[in-house]
Amino acid sequence: MRIVVTGATGFLGRHVTPILSKLYGKNSVVSLSSKNYNLMNPIEVKQMFDEQAPEILIHLAAYSGGIGANRTFPADFYYRNTLLTALVFHEAALHNVKKMIYTMGGCSYPATAVSPIDEKQMWEGFPQNESAGYSMAKKMGIVASKCYRQQYGLNSVILIPGNMYGEYDNFRENESHVVPAMIRRFFEIKRSGATEIVMWGTGKPVRDFVYAKDVASRIPFFIESYDSSEPVNISTGTTVSIRELADTICDTMEYGGRIVWDTTKPDGQMVKIFDVKLLNSLGLSCDTPLKEGLKYSIRWFENNYETKGDGIRL
Repeated sequence: MRIVVTGATGFLGRHVTPILSKLYGKNSVVSLSSKNYNLMNPIEVKQMFDEQAPEILIHLAAYSGGIGANRTFPADFYYRNTLLTALVFHEAALHNVKKMIYTMGGCSYPATAVSPIDEKQMWEGFPQNESAGYSMAKKMGIVASKCYRQQYGLNSVILIPGNMYGEYDNFRENESHVVPAMIRRFFEIKRSGATEIVMWGTGKPVRDFVYAKDVASRIPFFIESYDSSEPVNISTGTTVSIRELADTICDTMEYGGRIVWDTTKPDGQMVKIFDVKLLNSLGLSCDTPLKEGLKYSIRWFENNYETKGDGIRL
């Protein structure tokens, strides 16, 4: 098989490509980024399919950013991700791609979704306003999958990873999600010699976190054994409070200071857990314990903090 991975230098892409290369052979996997093709340009999208001739397409390319960027540039997030979705689906169908894997975020679920959030709740409301442009553009991938399957016979699969963390994550200030943000704060506070660290809120909100390599390791199954446009949550389905997360990172990094919770600051959504019954029914699960996954993430961050090399988002 000739497997093409878009967004290969992104967070999930850096976990996916080594797994596919090991399983299918390095010569079978083509890793692409925006340096190779601008997939928001219809001419370059067609060029990519003509030149690379993928049999299997893992479409991870997306225009993403933190909540601050989403609030400031909502139209950009909507426009760019709409193009990245629509153009690639269309050309994949025209070029008779045998299987297409498309990933989207759990932020596309309605703001009113009830945890544990199962796949059937996807169309029961509007996403959180702060990231609605991005979320709705990515959500249209589900519509595209069904439409191109019906008209062209394109066999595409929609995967919805949960709250991913791991090596190659985005650790930039004001852009990162809760796990990389906490890792960086604890690291810098410890290095500064400060004896306490202040966290926002009560620490009571609960989430489930999934190690990115677990998500990446499930993709071969969907290449070989799943042929439906019905989306599948890829997460752990476990419940971890933000306070537990902070304590685990604190212990793992051996920070001896005190954690202070500033309860005057907002908690945000109190419960957001993804239902993984469908994933489990396929014989799959994401089993890396949080503490183990955090060790890998922290070690990677510490090793790369000073270098800030290409692709290391600090």
